[in-house]
Amino acid sequence: MFILFLITHIVSGFICLISGVFAMAYKKKKGKHTVAGEIYHWSYVLVFISSIVMSLMHWEESAYLFYIAIFSYSLALLGYLSAKKRRKNWLSKHIGGMLGSYIGIVTATIVVNIPKVPVLNELPVLIFWILPTIIGTPLIYKVGGKYKTKKVKNALTNE
Repeated sequence: MFILFLITHIVSGFICLISGVFAMAYKKKKGKHTVAGEIYHWSYVLVFISSIVMSLMHWEESAYLFYIAIFSYSLALLGYLSAKKRRKNWLSKHIGGMLGSYIGIVTATIVVNIPKVPVLNELPVLIFWILPTIIGTPLIYKVGGKYKTKKVKNALTNE
């Protein structure tokens, strides 16, 4: 049973990583961005469910993954629902949630796979846990600022 969840986790994680790149690359409007975002979100749901189940199956060695899965998916859900509901400050919540969850899935991928890479496996593991956040957090602020600036410019020109 564990192997079935592991395969689901790996395949959906790969789809999540790829669709996330496409969602970030496409113009931010309905169409390709939205489709890539839907694929990203629903593949993240599968990553989340498989993570929870596998961590419960091997609780002693994987309890921390349970909490990481909840935190990472909560960011994805925040970003997804913010775009759907479009309430106050929805865009900044969407950007922060989606990019924050992408940092989570990149971190998980790196932490699991880098120890298998010669030379890189000699570096302290903590580097791989924090590097995606160190790189990704300023990008979230940059992207958020870019769209906040566009929104202000549009509001000023439409007056």
